[in-house]
Amino acid sequence: MLLFLQTSPITFTVLAGILGLLVGSFLNVVIHRLPKMMEREWQAQCADLNGKPLPESAAYNLIIPRSACPHCGHAIGALENVPVISYLMLRGKCKGCGAPISMRYPIVEALTGLLSAYAAWHFGYGIAAVSALIFIWALIALTFIDFDTQLLPDAITLPLLWLGLLLNIDATFTSLPHAVVGATAGYLVLWSVYWLFKIVTGKDGMGFGDFKLLAAIGAWLGWTLLPLTILLSSLVGAVVGIVLIVISKHGRNIPIPFGPYLAGGGLIALFWGQSLTQSYLQLLSVP
Repeated sequence: MLLFLQTSPITFTVLAGILGLLVGSFLNVVIHRLPKMMEREWQAQCADLNGKPLPESAAYNLIIPRSACPHCGHAIGALENVPVISYLMLRGKCKGCGAPISMRYPIVEALTGLLSAYAAWHFGYGIAAVSALIFIWALIALTFIDFDTQLLPDAITLPLLWLGLLLNIDATFTSLPHAVVGATAGYLVLWSVYWLFKIVTGKDGMGFGDFKLLAAIGAWLGWTLLPLTILLSSLVGAVVGIVLIVISKHGRNIPIPFGPYLAGGGLIALFWGQSLTQSYLQLLSVP
């Protein structure tokens, strides 16, 4: 089977896309539940510090309880949980009460499936493709969690950072020295920007999760692609911010999450970073 996948790029791509759809369904659970799990943990820690432990509550994690409609409590069956297809068959409504189901769910599933398939096609059968899938899935989860809560959980960013360093021991995406420098530089660049902004304005310009995310991207792709990642994420973030202020009357004092734009820059760098950097350097060398 492995030999067949190695010699059949189309089959490998299709299977990666199907796997991506299934993982996308699970990522919806992660996006919804992980922030709530973090909040429960913080509440428990605060209660312990105050000497008033919280009463035991029902288990709540990525597996338990079973997914259900938030409006009527209808338990979602297996046939109602088929990525994208179930949403279309149900016409975007709960089978139990008819309440609308957020478009977020099929969007995350479809996005994960498409990017997974493209990664398989782009890298071909091998460790690079498998690693790229993990990188993509983590960035998708972080993107939507940050959009919802303006949090970038350590439970995702830190393992992603260490995994990037481990994978690059054999230079999966870059050399190990470049990965170590990338992780260090990625953290320190945004850390420096944060403190410079804070000293000048007295306000927090971004969260510490952004430092860790860029450090993780640097660990995976190396320091040479950090400038491109930062440039792309800053441009997209600035454009989106201006659009929100002008069109949606988004107040300037309302924070805009930067993690999704870092993730977008990291994905572009993953697929086309080397070619974009070489094209830019060639453009600069033209007399």
